[in-house]
Amino acid sequence: MLESGPFAASQGPPVVMMKELIAAIDLGSNSFRLQVGRIVNDQIYPLDGLKEPVRLAAGLSPEKWLDLAAQQRGVAALQRFHERLGGFPLDSVRAVATNTLRVAKNAPEFLIRAEAALGFPIEVIAGREEARLIYVGVAHTLPNPHRQQLVVDIGGGSTEFIIGKSFQPLLLESLYMGCVGYSLNYFPDGRVDKKGMKDAELAARRELQAIAHAYREAGWEEAVGSSGSAKALAEILEQNGLSDGGITRNGLEKLKTILLRAGNINAVDLPGLKGDRIPVLLGGLAIMSAVFKEFGLERMVFSEGALRLGVLYDLLGRYHHHDLRDATVAGFVQRYGIDVRQAEQVADTACAFLAQLEPAAAAPEHPDRRFLRWAAMLHEVGISIAHSSYHKHSAYILANADMPGFSRMDQGRLSRIVLAHRGKLERVAAIDPGSSDWLLIACLRLAAVLHRARDARGVPPITLAREGRGFSVNTAPGWLQKLPLTAAALDEEQRQWLSVGRGLFVRSPSGRSQPA
Repeated sequence: MLESGPFAASQGPPVVMMKELIAAIDLGSNSFRLQVGRIVNDQIYPLDGLKEPVRLAAGLSPEKWLDLAAQQRGVAALQRFHERLGGFPLDSVRAVATNTLRVAKNAPEFLIRAEAALGFPIEVIAGREEARLIYVGVAHTLPNPHRQQLVVDIGGGSTEFIIGKSFQPLLLESLYMGCVGYSLNYFPDGRVDKKGMKDAELAARRELQAIAHAYREAGWEEAVGSSGSAKALAEILEQNGLSDGGITRNGLEKLKTILLRAGNINAVDLPGLKGDRIPVLLGGLAIMSAVFKEFGLERMVFSEGALRLGVLYDLLGRYHHHDLRDATVAGFVQRYGIDVRQAEQVADTACAFLAQLEPAAAAPEHPDRRFLRWAAMLHEVGISIAHSSYHKHSAYILANADMPGFSRMDQGRLSRIVLAHRGKLERVAAIDPGSSDWLLIACLRLAAVLHRARDARGVPPITLAREGRGFSVNTAPGWLQKLPLTAAALDEEQRQWLSVGRGLFVRSPSGRSQPA
């Protein structure tokens, strides 16, 4: 059958080239989802999708340990996704993990197995970054995205709230309440009673009180629900004549009456209620009812846009070199009053060194080069707090601030590189010996040392090369002899690299060597 859309008038079905395809994987707390999209004229046309009801959050203990059964369900789902993604280039796939893997203490160990099963890196994203990506996905499905929208996304482990307009989020929040946890805690074994429903709604309303006032002050023209809980509730209400379209306050109350009368969700047979949604419907219903009451809603429409579509559009931006992370870094430079000239000359020198160590990294879009440049532009962000130990302040800001476009792993990597750009290298001794982060740290440390005078001298006449497990620094004739402060700083650098078992050799034109 011929496809509709831009290729409908062509002769025969279109030939889809692999380079036109991108894929998003959402490792949610309830379900894992894979969405494959085709890029046509800067728009994404959904091509294929897979869903696995992993219920990851159900395997999270009160002490925040993810049990083996949940891990095995997740790995098995990702192995199936791996088969579908055969032949996809690395830069055309993005996998993100949400609340359960944000809070699980053993998430790092699980992620090693998960990445091996999937065959692609997995990013654990912060709650507000999740909210931003959800809004991007929803906004691309709305008939009029230029209206101010309230978007509510009830997930398995968290619920995201966004007010946005014209593809731009204005308010972003992520609250630690989700349909899996609420179903397990307030409706054990699927039992439904008035006390459980009341307790669940009150718990959700207490969480909502922290944000409700600010959201009502901002206002909205339309409320939109996205993801599984909202979809299930909309379908159940519509197919059972409990609403005249979408989710309504009156419809939610009627549904609660039906479920309370049944006494157990497993005894209910309602059109629109799918088997994989039964274990988590009650928690989603309680949270949605609380949202309607706390925000004063009467009606909510449903949008098919969700996190995975937002990830696809975010990936499309990177595909066309419109990476939100560049805008975020520029915003931080302005917000924290960073000395732009100093940051840029440190970045230029550090990137020049990296190209000497790794010729492939001379390309502007090389991932390591991009991270090094971002780190160099932000290495002095902590001076806004205090000059003393500013690298520690910088590292803290980069690890904990909301940075749109950056995953938690991205921020962790930036933080480590910036922490290591001066002072004791022992602080980052735990970095994998084979990690390319050591190259980035070497380049940024040397660039910071060489530009300590802040005199805009440009890229210095130095070459940097690998030597054994360490590096060699070769200077132009007579250059270092004129700079005793820099020479002393390089002596200290040699001691620091020795402390982590790596050599740094500073060589003068006469051939004399100063091994660490």
